[in-house]
Amino acid sequence: MKGEAWLFTGTALFFAATAVVYGWFSREPAGTAALCVSFVMAGLVSAFLWRQYRRGGERPEDRREAEVREAGDRRAFFPARSHSPVLAAAGTALIGLGVVQGLWLCLIGFGVLLPGVLGFAFQNLGHEE
Repeated sequence: MKGEAWLFTGTALFFAATAVVYGWFSREPAGTAALCVSFVMAGLVSAFLWRQYRRGGERPEDRREAEVREAGDRRAFFPARSHSPVLAAAGTALIGLGVVQGLWLCLIGFGVLLPGVLGFAFQNLGHEE
């Protein structure tokens, strides 16, 4: 995770510097806001990857002297069936339609999306190694 964390940290710093320079010289709020949002998104991914690196330790991919066979022994649990992708996709589609058709459909979409997102987040709780 260390390489990925450095990559997204650099991306976040690039967007921050670009937003400052663009905002100073252009005085245009839409582009500055887009660059600020890009900075925040890259910063969130970077923070997550640094947290995972500190939590899980160094992987074989993070060491220069590691061999390929060291990374081959890791196992991950993937559930056989999950309804979360279907719920998340249906909820997102309903929210998108709700933006056009009305608030009532958007609220239904959030109600469908919430169990899908929670299912993604908590489906592997009992299978930690």
